Amino acid sequence: MSQDSKFDLVICGVGGQGIVLLSNIIGSACAKADLEAKTGELHGLSQRSGTIYIHMRIGGDNLSPLIPYAEADAIVSLEAMEALRYIEYLKDDGVIILNKRVIHPPIEVAQLSKEKRTDFITFDEIKEKLNSVTPNVAPLSGLDLAKEAGNPLTENVVFIGALSALKAFPLEVEVLKESVAESVPKKALNVNLKAFDLGYKAAYDGLCQSVECVEREIG
Repeated sequence: MSQDSKFDLVICGVGGQGIVLLSNIIGSACAKADLEAKTGELHGLSQRSGTIYIHMRIGGDNLSPLIPYAEADAIVSLEAMEALRYIEYLKDDGVIILNKRVIHPPIEVAQLSKEKRTDFITFDEIKEKLNSVTPNVAPLSGLDLAKEAGNPLTENVVFIGALSALKAFPLEVEVLKESVAESVPKKALNVNLKAFDLGYKAAYDGLCQSVECVEREIG
């Protein structure tokens, strides 16, 4: 893989979704592919369902781990509302790989309950707002795909597989799968690899009419 390969990625979600492991797997794959990767993380109150995001800059000659506004090639959002929080980082024709899960913050739930309101933001409303920024939005039912793979805890790996569908993403499937194998318990390897493949297929089906993708067999 050439060091000229460059890809700026924002990964976001809430605490407990395995986002740090997701970024570690990608980082390990970068090391295997001899691609420099810089990361910047914000954890905040992540252990209390708070926001968490990671800037990951793969390849290129980046002095800072932080992605400037409007320069990210993609956002991977494991919780739908978090994509709205960080949308300003996405470039005009960028890609959003979007989980259909909406996890309302406890403070919002408490306030609406106190006021006896039920007007929570919906996934369709979130997607409509994101589509006003870019047409390249791929919604995935990450938790359902993880359950289909055999373990709901593989939800984060679903999104690594989804990224692998993008031709612009500068890491090959074999290298990513090697990193997954090294990062998860051996007894959980098969379900994680299945989650990876299901994520790839879902992203390919949802994005590849408008974005150049990698076509491969799922075996």
